[in-house]
Amino acid sequence: MAPSAMSRWTKALSEAQPVPYWLDDPGRPHPEPALTGAETCDLLVVGGGYSGLWTALNAKERDPERDVVLLEGREVGWAASGRNGGFCAASLTHGLPNGLTRWPDEIVKLQELGARNLDEIEKAVARHDLDCEFERTGEIDVATETYQAWELRDWYDELQEKGLADGVDFLDADEVREQVASPTFEAGLWDRRGVAMLNPAKLVWGLKRACLRLGVRLYENTPALELKSYGAGMAVRTPYGSVRARKVALGTNIFPNLVKRVRSYTVPVYDYALMTEPLSEEQLASIGWKNRQGLGDSANQFHYFRLSADNRILWGGYDAVYQYGGQVRAEYDDRPETYAKLAGHFFTCFPQLEGVRFTHAWGGAIDTCTRFSAFYGTAHQGRVAYAAGYTGLGVGATRFGADVMLDLLAGQDTERTRLEMVRRKPLPFPPEPFAWTGIALTKWSLARADSHGGRRNLWLRTMDRFGLGFDS
Repeated sequence: MAPSAMSRWTKALSEAQPVPYWLDDPGRPHPEPALTGAETCDLLVVGGGYSGLWTALNAKERDPERDVVLLEGREVGWAASGRNGGFCAASLTHGLPNGLTRWPDEIVKLQELGARNLDEIEKAVARHDLDCEFERTGEIDVATETYQAWELRDWYDELQEKGLADGVDFLDADEVREQVASPTFEAGLWDRRGVAMLNPAKLVWGLKRACLRLGVRLYENTPALELKSYGAGMAVRTPYGSVRARKVALGTNIFPNLVKRVRSYTVPVYDYALMTEPLSEEQLASIGWKNRQGLGDSANQFHYFRLSADNRILWGGYDAVYQYGGQVRAEYDDRPETYAKLAGHFFTCFPQLEGVRFTHAWGGAIDTCTRFSAFYGTAHQGRVAYAAGYTGLGVGATRFGADVMLDLLAGQDTERTRLEMVRRKPLPFPPEPFAWTGIALTKWSLARADSHGGRRNLWLRTMDRFGLGFDS
Protein backbone atom coordinates (compact mmCIF):
# COMPACT_ATOMS: atom_id res chain seq x y z
CA MET A 1 0.00 0.00 0.00
CA ALA A 2 1.57 3.29 -1.10
CA PRO A 3 2.11 5.89 1.66
CA SER A 4 0.14 8.51 -0.28
CA ALA A 5 -2.81 6.14 -0.62
CA MET A 6 -2.57 5.20 3.05
CA SER A 7 -2.65 8.85 4.14
CA ARG A 8 -5.56 9.55 1.77
CA TRP A 9 -7.60 6.66 3.11
CA THR A 10 -6.80 7.18 6.76
CA LYS A 11 -7.68 10.87 6.42
CA ALA A 12 -11.22 9.69 5.73
CA LEU A 13 -11.16 8.14 9.23
CA SER A 14 -9.92 11.22 11.06
CA GLU A 15 -13.32 12.15 12.50
CA ALA A 16 -14.77 8.65 12.91
CA GLN A 17 -16.21 7.96 16.33
CA PRO A 18 -15.21 4.58 17.83
CA VAL A 19 -18.81 3.64 18.64
CA PRO A 20 -21.40 1.53 16.76
CA TYR A 21 -23.38 3.77 14.43
CA TRP A 22 -26.67 2.02 15.19
CA LEU A 23 -26.35 2.50 18.96
CA ASP A 24 -25.34 6.18 18.58
CA ASP A 25 -28.98 7.22 18.48
CA PRO A 26 -30.64 9.85 20.69
CA GLY A 27 -33.85 7.87 20.39
CA ARG A 28 -32.46 4.83 22.20
CA PRO A 29 -34.74 3.81 25.08
CA HIS A 30 -33.80 4.22 28.71
CA PRO A 31 -32.79 0.97 30.39
CA GLU A 32 -35.23 -0.84 32.61
CA PRO A 33 -34.29 -0.99 36.32
CA ALA A 34 -32.04 -3.77 37.60
CA LEU A 35 -33.51 -6.68 39.52
CA THR A 36 -33.43 -6.31 43.29
CA GLY A 37 -34.91 -9.01 45.49
CA ALA A 38 -36.47 -12.34 44.59
CA GLU A 39 -38.67 -13.12 41.58
CA THR A 40 -40.54 -16.22 40.46
CA CYS A 41 -41.84 -17.01 36.97
CA ASP A 42 -42.82 -19.75 34.55
CA LEU A 43 -40.05 -18.97 32.07
CA LEU A 44 -36.78 -17.14 32.69
CA VAL A 45 -34.91 -15.88 29.62
CA VAL A 46 -31.25 -14.97 30.09
CA GLY A 47 -29.85 -12.54 27.52
CA GLY A 48 -31.30 -9.38 26.01
CA GLY A 49 -30.12 -9.67 22.42
CA TYR A 50 -32.17 -11.05 19.54
CA SER A 51 -32.05 -14.59 20.88
CA GLY A 52 -33.50 -13.73 24.27
CA LEU A 53 -35.98 -11.12 23.06
CA TRP A 54 -37.45 -13.37 20.36
CA THR A 55 -37.73 -16.18 22.93
CA ALA A 56 -39.61 -13.98 25.39
CA LEU A 57 -41.86 -12.52 22.68
CA ASN A 58 -42.68 -15.87 21.06
CA ALA A 59 -43.33 -17.43 24.48
CA LYS A 60 -45.93 -14.76 25.25
CA GLU A 61 -47.50 -15.09 21.80
CA ARG A 62 -47.78 -18.85 22.24
CA ASP A 63 -49.31 -18.45 25.71
CA PRO A 64 -50.25 -14.93 26.83
CA GLU A 65 -50.76 -16.20 30.39
CA ARG A 66 -47.20 -17.48 30.70
CA ASP A 67 -45.25 -15.50 33.28
CA VAL A 68 -41.95 -14.48 31.63
CA VAL A 69 -38.91 -12.70 33.10
CA LEU A 70 -35.91 -11.59 30.99
CA LEU A 71 -32.49 -10.70 32.43
CA GLU A 72 -29.88 -8.67 30.53
CA GLY A 73 -26.40 -8.12 31.94
CA ARG A 74 -26.10 -4.60 30.50
CA GLU A 75 -28.59 -2.90 28.14
CA VAL A 76 -30.56 -4.82 25.54
CA GLY A 77 -28.76 -4.99 22.22
CA TRP A 78 -25.46 -3.49 23.41
CA ALA A 79 -23.43 -6.42 22.08
CA ALA A 80 -23.72 -8.27 18.74
CA SER A 81 -27.41 -7.50 18.25
CA GLY A 82 -26.75 -3.76 18.12
CA ARG A 83 -23.43 -3.87 16.23
CA ASN A 84 -24.04 -6.08 13.19
CA GLY A 85 -24.57 -5.11 9.56
CA GLY A 86 -28.35 -5.50 9.64
CA PHE A 87 -28.50 -8.39 7.13
CA CYS A 88 -31.57 -10.42 8.11
CA ALA A 89 -31.20 -13.64 6.12
CA ALA A 90 -33.63 -16.49 5.63
CA SER A 91 -30.78 -19.00 5.79
CA LEU A 92 -30.62 -21.03 9.00
CA THR A 93 -27.34 -22.67 7.98
CA HIS A 94 -25.00 -19.72 7.39
CA GLY A 95 -25.73 -19.79 3.71
CA LEU A 96 -26.91 -22.48 1.33
CA PRO A 97 -23.41 -23.85 0.49
CA ASN A 98 -22.72 -24.61 4.16
CA GLY A 99 -26.14 -26.14 4.65
CA LEU A 100 -25.93 -28.27 1.52
CA THR A 101 -22.53 -29.59 2.55
CA ARG A 102 -23.56 -30.47 6.11
CA TRP A 103 -27.22 -31.48 5.82
CA PRO A 104 -27.88 -32.48 2.19
CA ASP A 105 -30.82 -34.70 3.10
CA GLU A 106 -32.52 -31.90 5.04
CA ILE A 107 -31.64 -28.91 2.91
CA VAL A 108 -35.04 -28.57 1.23
CA LYS A 109 -36.76 -28.57 4.62
CA LEU A 110 -34.16 -26.19 6.07
CA GLN A 111 -34.66 -23.79 3.17
CA GLU A 112 -38.43 -23.98 3.61
CA LEU A 113 -38.21 -23.35 7.36
CA GLY A 114 -35.79 -20.47 6.82
CA ALA A 115 -38.03 -18.78 4.25
CA ARG A 116 -41.02 -19.21 6.57
CA ASN A 117 -39.01 -17.77 9.47
CA LEU A 118 -38.10 -14.64 7.48
CA ASP A 119 -41.76 -14.25 6.49
CA GLU A 120 -42.72 -14.48 10.17
CA ILE A 121 -40.17 -11.81 11.05
CA GLU A 122 -41.68 -9.53 8.41
CA LYS A 123 -45.15 -10.19 9.86
CA ALA A 124 -43.91 -9.49 13.40
CA VAL A 125 -42.39 -6.20 12.24
CA ALA A 126 -45.86 -5.16 11.02
CA ARG A 127 -47.84 -6.72 13.89
CA HIS A 128 -45.77 -5.12 16.65
CA ASP A 129 -44.93 -1.93 14.75
CA LEU A 130 -41.20 -2.61 14.99
CA ASP A 131 -39.86 0.59 13.43
CA CYS A 132 -36.58 -0.96 12.27
CA GLU A 133 -36.26 0.24 8.63
CA PHE A 134 -37.08 -3.25 7.29
CA GLU A 135 -36.46 -3.56 3.51
CA ARG A 136 -36.85 -6.94 1.76
CA THR A 137 -34.32 -6.09 -0.95
CA GLY A 138 -32.35 -9.33 -1.13
CA GLU A 139 -28.57 -9.68 -1.33
CA ILE A 140 -26.03 -9.96 -4.14
CA ASP A 141 -22.92 -12.11 -3.74
CA VAL A 142 -20.38 -10.42 -6.01
CA ALA A 143 -17.25 -11.80 -7.63
CA THR A 144 -14.23 -9.51 -7.65
CA GLU A 145 -11.85 -12.01 -9.33
CA THR A 146 -12.28 -13.97 -12.55
CA TYR A 147 -12.08 -17.32 -10.76
CA GLN A 148 -14.83 -16.18 -8.39
CA ALA A 149 -17.06 -15.33 -11.34
CA TRP A 150 -16.58 -18.86 -12.69
CA GLU A 151 -17.35 -20.29 -9.26
CA LEU A 152 -20.55 -18.24 -8.99
CA ARG A 153 -21.65 -19.44 -12.44
CA ASP A 154 -20.93 -23.08 -11.51
CA TRP A 155 -22.77 -22.66 -8.20
CA TYR A 156 -25.80 -21.17 -9.97
CA ASP A 157 -25.84 -24.11 -12.39
CA GLU A 158 -25.70 -26.52 -9.44
CA LEU A 159 -28.60 -24.72 -7.72
CA GLN A 160 -30.66 -25.05 -10.90
CA GLU A 161 -29.88 -28.78 -11.15
CA LYS A 162 -30.95 -29.32 -7.53
CA GLY A 163 -34.09 -27.22 -7.85
CA LEU A 164 -32.82 -24.64 -5.36
CA ALA A 165 -32.47 -21.62 -7.67
CA ASP A 166 -35.96 -20.19 -7.17
CA GLY A 167 -35.69 -16.43 -6.65
CA VAL A 168 -31.96 -16.42 -7.48
CA ASP A 169 -30.52 -14.73 -10.59
CA PHE A 170 -27.01 -14.88 -12.04
CA LEU A 171 -25.67 -11.48 -13.13
CA ASP A 172 -22.76 -11.06 -15.52
CA ALA A 173 -20.30 -8.16 -15.14
CA ASP A 174 -22.49 -5.65 -17.00
CA GLU A 175 -25.63 -6.73 -15.15
CA VAL A 176 -24.12 -6.56 -11.68
CA ARG A 177 -22.51 -3.17 -12.38
CA GLU A 178 -25.89 -1.95 -13.59
CA GLN A 179 -27.16 -2.73 -10.08
CA VAL A 180 -24.17 -1.31 -8.21
CA ALA A 181 -21.36 0.44 -10.08
CA SER A 182 -17.95 -0.82 -9.02
CA PRO A 183 -15.05 -1.48 -11.38
CA THR A 184 -14.14 -4.49 -9.22
CA PHE A 185 -17.37 -6.44 -9.82
CA GLU A 186 -17.11 -9.26 -12.39
CA ALA A 187 -20.33 -11.21 -11.69
CA GLY A 188 -23.04 -11.56 -9.08
CA LEU A 189 -25.66 -13.89 -7.68
CA TRP A 190 -28.78 -12.02 -6.57
CA ASP A 191 -31.00 -13.72 -3.98
CA ARG A 192 -34.04 -11.53 -4.48
CA ARG A 193 -36.20 -12.57 -1.50
CA GLY A 194 -33.93 -14.38 0.93
CA VAL A 195 -32.48 -11.36 2.77
CA ALA A 196 -33.96 -8.21 4.30
CA MET A 197 -32.00 -5.15 5.37
CA LEU A 198 -32.83 -3.45 8.65
CA ASN A 199 -31.53 -1.24 11.43
CA PRO A 200 -30.29 -3.78 13.98
CA ALA A 201 -30.51 -1.58 17.07
CA LYS A 202 -34.01 -0.40 16.21
CA LEU A 203 -35.06 -4.04 15.84
CA VAL A 204 -33.75 -4.77 19.35
CA TRP A 205 -35.48 -1.75 20.82
CA GLY A 206 -38.71 -2.59 19.03
CA LEU A 207 -38.62 -6.16 20.36
CA LYS A 208 -38.00 -4.78 23.85
CA ARG A 209 -41.07 -2.54 23.62
CA ALA A 210 -43.18 -5.41 22.27
CA CYS A 211 -42.08 -7.69 25.12
CA LEU A 212 -42.94 -5.06 27.72
CA ARG A 213 -46.37 -4.47 26.12
CA LEU A 214 -47.11 -8.20 26.35
CA GLY A 215 -46.21 -8.28 30.03
CA VAL A 216 -42.64 -9.59 30.05
CA ARG A 217 -40.83 -8.38 33.17
CA LEU A 218 -37.50 -7.18 31.81
CA TYR A 219 -34.50 -6.28 33.97
CA GLU A 220 -31.40 -4.63 32.53
CA ASN A 221 -27.94 -4.24 34.09
CA THR A 222 -28.65 -7.57 35.79
CA PRO A 223 -26.07 -10.24 34.93
CA ALA A 224 -27.00 -13.85 35.64
CA LEU A 225 -24.20 -15.20 37.81
CA GLU A 226 -25.14 -18.80 38.64
CA LEU A 227 -27.67 -21.41 37.53
CA LYS A 228 -28.68 -24.37 39.68
CA SER A 229 -31.57 -26.73 40.32
CA TYR A 230 -34.15 -25.62 42.86
CA GLY A 231 -36.85 -28.14 43.70
CA ALA A 232 -38.80 -28.95 40.52
CA GLY A 233 -37.40 -25.88 38.75
CA MET A 234 -34.28 -23.75 38.46
CA ALA A 235 -32.78 -20.79 40.27
CA VAL A 236 -30.55 -18.04 38.89
CA ARG A 237 -28.53 -15.76 41.16
CA THR A 238 -27.95 -12.11 40.22
CA PRO A 239 -25.89 -9.41 41.98
CA TYR A 240 -28.83 -8.04 43.97
CA GLY A 241 -31.40 -10.79 43.82
CA SER A 242 -32.51 -14.10 42.33
CA VAL A 243 -35.10 -15.66 40.06
CA ARG A 244 -36.81 -19.03 40.54
CA ALA A 245 -38.34 -20.41 37.35
CA ARG A 246 -39.96 -23.59 36.07
CA LYS A 247 -37.95 -23.37 32.83
CA VAL A 248 -34.93 -21.35 31.65
CA ALA A 249 -33.89 -20.34 28.11
CA LEU A 250 -30.28 -19.23 27.65
CA GLY A 251 -29.63 -16.75 24.85
CA THR A 252 -26.19 -15.55 25.96
CA ASN A 253 -24.39 -16.59 22.75
CA ILE A 254 -20.73 -15.50 22.96
CA PHE A 255 -20.80 -14.78 26.68
CA PRO A 256 -19.99 -17.66 29.06
CA ASN A 257 -22.88 -20.08 29.09
CA LEU A 258 -24.39 -20.88 32.49
CA VAL A 259 -24.22 -24.53 31.42
CA LYS A 260 -20.45 -24.88 31.60
CA ARG A 261 -20.14 -27.89 29.29
CA VAL A 262 -21.48 -25.76 26.42
CA ARG A 263 -18.68 -23.19 26.61
CA SER A 264 -16.15 -25.12 24.52
CA TYR A 265 -18.47 -25.06 21.49
CA THR A 266 -17.98 -21.36 20.74
CA VAL A 267 -15.10 -18.90 20.48
CA PRO A 268 -15.30 -15.11 20.11
CA VAL A 269 -14.16 -13.79 16.75
CA TYR A 270 -14.00 -10.01 16.41
CA ASP A 271 -15.48 -8.37 13.34
CA TYR A 272 -15.17 -4.67 12.39
CA ALA A 273 -17.15 -2.16 10.36
CA LEU A 274 -17.11 1.43 9.11
CA MET A 275 -20.03 3.77 8.39
CA THR A 276 -19.77 6.69 5.97
CA GLU A 277 -21.40 10.06 6.19
CA PRO A 278 -24.69 10.29 4.21
CA LEU A 279 -24.02 10.30 0.47
CA SER A 280 -25.07 13.29 -1.61
CA GLU A 281 -27.47 12.77 -4.51
CA GLU A 282 -24.55 13.06 -6.90
CA GLN A 283 -22.46 10.50 -4.98
CA LEU A 284 -25.38 8.10 -4.79
CA ALA A 285 -26.03 8.48 -8.52
CA SER A 286 -22.39 7.59 -9.21
CA ILE A 287 -22.84 4.12 -7.71
CA GLY A 288 -26.45 3.43 -8.67
CA TRP A 289 -27.70 0.94 -6.06
CA LYS A 290 -31.33 1.87 -6.76
CA ASN A 291 -32.58 -1.50 -5.52
CA ARG A 292 -30.70 -1.15 -2.20
CA GLN A 293 -29.63 -4.78 -1.93
CA GLY A 294 -27.17 -5.97 0.66
CA LEU A 295 -23.86 -7.00 -0.87
CA GLY A 296 -21.06 -9.37 0.03
CA ASP A 297 -18.02 -10.39 -1.95
CA SER A 298 -17.02 -13.97 -2.66
CA ALA A 299 -13.55 -14.11 -1.13
CA ASN A 300 -12.75 -16.20 1.94
CA GLN A 301 -11.86 -12.94 3.68
CA PHE A 302 -15.01 -11.19 2.54
CA HIS A 303 -16.59 -7.77 2.92
CA TYR A 304 -20.28 -7.09 3.53
CA PHE A 305 -21.79 -3.72 2.67
CA ARG A 306 -25.17 -2.03 2.45
CA LEU A 307 -27.01 1.30 2.42
CA SER A 308 -28.62 2.68 5.54
CA ALA A 309 -32.01 4.41 5.52
CA ASP A 310 -30.26 7.80 5.25
CA ASN A 311 -27.96 6.58 2.43
CA ARG A 312 -24.77 5.98 4.34
CA ILE A 313 -22.69 2.96 3.35
CA LEU A 314 -21.81 0.40 5.99
CA TRP A 315 -18.61 -1.43 5.03
CA GLY A 316 -17.50 -4.33 7.21
CA GLY A 317 -15.81 -7.70 7.39
CA TYR A 318 -12.50 -8.96 5.98
CA ASP A 319 -10.52 -9.10 9.21
CA ALA A 320 -11.83 -11.73 11.61
CA VAL A 321 -9.70 -11.53 14.74
CA TYR A 322 -9.41 -14.21 17.40
CA GLN A 323 -7.60 -13.17 20.57
CA TYR A 324 -5.53 -15.78 22.38
CA GLY A 325 -7.52 -17.31 25.22
CA GLY A 326 -10.90 -16.44 23.75
CA GLN A 327 -11.51 -13.46 25.99
CA VAL A 328 -14.33 -10.97 25.37
CA ARG A 329 -13.04 -7.52 26.32
CA ALA A 330 -14.15 -3.97 25.57
CA GLU A 331 -10.68 -2.97 24.33
CA TYR A 332 -11.00 -5.47 21.48
CA ASP A 333 -13.98 -3.52 20.09
CA ASP A 334 -11.64 -0.88 18.65
CA ARG A 335 -8.89 -1.76 16.12
CA PRO A 336 -7.48 1.17 14.12
CA GLU A 337 -5.23 -1.02 11.94
CA THR A 338 -8.31 -2.86 10.70
CA TYR A 339 -10.19 0.40 10.09
CA ALA A 340 -7.33 1.63 7.89
CA LYS A 341 -7.37 -1.62 5.93
CA LEU A 342 -11.15 -1.46 5.47
CA ALA A 343 -10.99 2.16 4.33
CA GLY A 344 -8.46 1.24 1.64
CA HIS A 345 -10.65 -1.61 0.44
CA PHE A 346 -13.71 0.67 0.38
CA PHE A 347 -12.10 3.21 -1.95
CA THR A 348 -10.76 0.43 -4.17
CA CYS A 349 -14.33 -0.82 -4.58
CA PHE A 350 -15.80 2.67 -5.02
CA PRO A 351 -13.09 5.00 -6.36
CA GLN A 352 -15.79 7.43 -7.45
CA LEU A 353 -16.49 8.12 -3.76
CA GLU A 354 -13.04 9.42 -2.92
CA GLY A 355 -13.42 12.29 -0.45
CA VAL A 356 -16.25 10.63 1.49
CA ARG A 357 -15.63 10.58 5.25
CA PHE A 358 -16.36 7.84 7.76
CA THR A 359 -18.32 8.92 10.83
CA HIS A 360 -18.24 5.71 12.87
CA ALA A 361 -15.84 2.76 13.22
CA TRP A 362 -16.45 -0.14 15.60
CA GLY A 363 -16.11 -3.83 16.28
CA GLY A 364 -17.70 -6.61 18.27
CA ALA A 365 -17.53 -10.30 19.06
CA ILE A 366 -19.24 -13.01 17.00
CA ASP A 367 -20.10 -16.36 18.61
CA THR A 368 -18.35 -18.71 16.18
CA CYS A 369 -18.71 -22.48 16.20
CA THR A 370 -17.01 -25.12 14.06
CA ARG A 371 -20.00 -25.67 11.78
CA PHE A 372 -20.74 -21.90 11.41
CA SER A 373 -24.45 -22.21 12.24
CA ALA A 374 -26.36 -22.42 15.50
CA PHE A 375 -26.53 -25.48 17.71
CA TYR A 376 -29.13 -26.30 20.34
CA GLY A 377 -29.57 -28.42 23.43
CA THR A 378 -31.02 -28.92 26.89
CA ALA A 379 -29.69 -29.43 30.39
CA HIS A 380 -31.02 -30.14 33.89
CA GLN A 381 -33.51 -32.80 32.75
CA GLY A 382 -34.97 -30.60 30.05
CA ARG A 383 -35.66 -27.62 32.30
CA VAL A 384 -32.97 -25.51 30.59
CA ALA A 385 -32.55 -24.93 26.84
CA TYR A 386 -29.86 -23.06 24.95
CA ALA A 387 -29.01 -21.90 21.43
CA ALA A 388 -25.67 -20.44 20.35
CA GLY A 389 -23.05 -20.40 17.58
CA TYR A 390 -24.82 -18.26 14.98
CA THR A 391 -21.43 -17.14 13.58
CA GLY A 392 -22.51 -13.73 12.39
CA LEU A 393 -25.78 -14.71 10.70
CA GLY A 394 -28.07 -14.50 13.70
CA VAL A 395 -30.26 -11.51 12.87
CA GLY A 396 -32.88 -13.79 11.33
CA ALA A 397 -31.87 -17.24 12.57
CA THR A 398 -32.22 -16.27 16.25
CA ARG A 399 -35.98 -16.15 15.86
CA PHE A 400 -35.93 -19.75 14.63
CA GLY A 401 -33.59 -20.62 17.52
CA ALA A 402 -36.06 -19.08 19.94
CA ASP A 403 -38.80 -21.40 18.66
CA VAL A 404 -36.44 -24.38 18.92
CA MET A 405 -35.70 -23.56 22.57
CA LEU A 406 -39.41 -23.18 23.35
CA ASP A 407 -40.16 -26.51 21.62
CA LEU A 408 -37.39 -28.24 23.59
CA LEU A 409 -38.56 -26.80 26.90
CA ALA A 410 -42.10 -27.95 26.15
CA GLY A 411 -40.85 -31.43 25.28
CA GLN A 412 -42.58 -31.17 21.91
CA ASP A 413 -41.82 -33.29 18.87
CA THR A 414 -41.92 -30.74 16.05
CA GLU A 415 -40.53 -30.35 12.54
CA ARG A 416 -37.86 -28.19 14.15
CA THR A 417 -36.79 -30.58 16.91
CA ARG A 418 -36.68 -33.51 14.46
CA LEU A 419 -33.97 -31.83 12.38
CA GLU A 420 -30.52 -33.41 12.43
CA MET A 421 -29.19 -29.84 12.63
CA VAL A 422 -31.03 -29.44 15.94
CA ARG A 423 -30.32 -32.91 17.34
CA ARG A 424 -26.56 -32.93 16.70
CA LYS A 425 -23.86 -30.57 17.91
CA PRO A 426 -20.69 -29.31 16.23
CA LEU A 427 -17.27 -30.42 17.33
CA PRO A 428 -15.99 -28.35 20.25
CA PHE A 429 -12.90 -26.17 19.98
CA PRO A 430 -9.72 -27.56 21.56
CA PRO A 431 -8.10 -25.85 24.56
CA GLU A 432 -5.28 -23.33 24.18
CA PRO A 433 -2.76 -23.14 22.65
CA PHE A 434 -4.30 -25.49 20.08
CA ALA A 435 -7.36 -23.28 19.41
CA TRP A 436 -5.27 -20.19 18.67
CA THR A 437 -2.77 -22.14 16.55
CA GLY A 438 -5.48 -23.84 14.49
CA ILE A 439 -7.44 -20.63 13.91
CA ALA A 440 -4.28 -18.69 12.99
CA LEU A 441 -3.22 -21.38 10.50
CA THR A 442 -6.69 -21.46 9.00
CA LYS A 443 -6.79 -17.67 8.60
CA TRP A 444 -3.39 -17.68 6.91
CA SER A 445 -4.49 -20.48 4.59
CA LEU A 446 -7.72 -18.69 3.65
CA ALA A 447 -5.84 -15.49 2.83
CA ARG A 448 -3.38 -17.51 0.75
CA ALA A 449 -6.25 -19.15 -1.15
CA ASP A 450 -7.71 -15.72 -1.94
CA SER A 451 -4.41 -14.66 -3.50
CA HIS A 452 -3.88 -17.96 -5.38
CA GLY A 453 -7.03 -18.25 -7.45
CA GLY A 454 -9.06 -19.87 -4.66
CA ARG A 455 -6.82 -22.94 -4.46
CA ARG A 456 -7.10 -24.51 -1.01
CA ASN A 457 -3.95 -25.93 0.57
CA LEU A 458 -3.60 -29.25 2.40
CA TRP A 459 -4.62 -27.73 5.74
CA LEU A 460 -7.89 -26.35 4.35
CA ARG A 461 -8.65 -29.55 2.45
CA THR A 462 -8.13 -31.52 5.65
CA MET A 463 -10.38 -29.14 7.59
CA ASP A 464 -13.01 -29.45 4.86
CA ARG A 465 -12.85 -33.24 5.10
CA PHE A 466 -13.62 -33.13 8.82
CA GLY A 467 -16.28 -30.43 8.50
CA LEU A 468 -14.22 -27.86 10.37
CA GLY A 469 -13.03 -24.39 9.51
CA PHE A 470 -13.19 -20.76 10.29
CA ASP A 471 -15.64 -18.19 8.99
CA SER A 472 -16.52 -14.61 9.78
